Amino acid sequence: MTSRDDALALDSVDELKHFQTRFVQPTDDVIYLDGNSLGMLPQSTRQRLHDFIDDEWGKELVRGWQHWVDLPDAVGDRVGDLIGAAPGQVVVCDTITANIYKLATAVLDAMPGRKVIVTDSGNFPTDRHVLEGVAQRRKGQLRTVPTHPSLGVRPDSLHTYLADDVALVSFSYVDYRTAAIADVEKLTRLAHEAGAVVLWDLSHAAGSIPLGLDELGIDLAVGCTYKYLNAGPGAPGFLYVRRDLQDRLTSPIRGWWSTSDMFAMDDPYEPAVGIRRFLSGSPNIPGIVAVEEGVKLLQEAGAENLRAKSVALTEFLIGLADEWLVPLGFAVASPRDSLGRGGHVALAHEEAYRIGQAAIDVGLIADVRPPNLLRLCPAPLTSSFVDVWDAVMRLHEVVNAGAHRAASSERPKVT
Repeated sequence: MTSRDDALALDSVDELKHFQTRFVQPTDDVIYLDGNSLGMLPQSTRQRLHDFIDDEWGKELVRGWQHWVDLPDAVGDRVGDLIGAAPGQVVVCDTITANIYKLATAVLDAMPGRKVIVTDSGNFPTDRHVLEGVAQRRKGQLRTVPTHPSLGVRPDSLHTYLADDVALVSFSYVDYRTAAIADVEKLTRLAHEAGAVVLWDLSHAAGSIPLGLDELGIDLAVGCTYKYLNAGPGAPGFLYVRRDLQDRLTSPIRGWWSTSDMFAMDDPYEPAVGIRRFLSGSPNIPGIVAVEEGVKLLQEAGAENLRAKSVALTEFLIGLADEWLVPLGFAVASPRDSLGRGGHVALAHEEAYRIGQAAIDVGLIADVRPPNLLRLCPAPLTSSFVDVWDAVMRLHEVVNAGAHRAASSERPKVT
């Protein structure tokens, strides 16, 4: 059986282990494996925000806009470097929800003869809800491709949903439940052959797996920064528009930051040239500052190094789950082939919610996705192999002792 000493041996040769000390650590004896929901706080971000409040906002006041004005683009280029996009194609702004709306609407406006949007049944709810709303407003239709339970949307399922009335195809690069990586190259090619534009959601991909947006010919993408980019709760999102598409698309939200001369204050509206035309109102500067600090850490570690450790951690987790958890009724719901798996591992169990609640009582923070998935995310900068070993042992102890049966099965409701 795999021992804790095996985990310690793996940690001893981990070239990224020192990054753990550069993050604010949770309470003693807490194991945090939920970085795909909310990344941990970098020490540098805490200091940078402190300096920003005291020295920039506090002392510069409105004069700070002289250098803040360029942050959405400058930090966007840093994000672009992380996701394989050349400068001038990524901007940090708004939220994923707003950015999906802006890009989807811009595509339909640019293709008036096509009124259909295609997505998949397993896509994140926000994506599906926004796309459905955009289609309804344009008196169009949202077509939904069925999703494979563990592998996500498959290219062979897409064919029958494509026709010359499809304007936009939108999927998630990595499935938020199972971490299945989509066949991005093939799905994009199929959509292009049908004359459609493709929008990818990178929320569980950016900072988790190497991405080559330019190389793959991706049209559009959106992503969040509060997961693997460690920018904090509610941190701004980002959007990517391939360079040759930028001047063909116009954002439906005509904020002053998207104009060709934002301080001219005149009419009529003239969109900026390039990626800034997809900004809207005044950007969240403290949030973008936090994005920059988080991305700097990932750039320092290197995308390939991050991916190598992520694969090693998730392989280790799956091996331990097979030894200790599968005999207790768990099943590995994520792809076992690392080439098709992102940065987390989903474990299926009929009592997943109760187990997740009981795990909190023994110092393990993971999360649950309905109907029956417990997600464990050992983020490469903040997790060790010992963390993974201890987490699996705590889950084994909870379920083996039946401690989860006393936990509530009622999910909290927003009123």
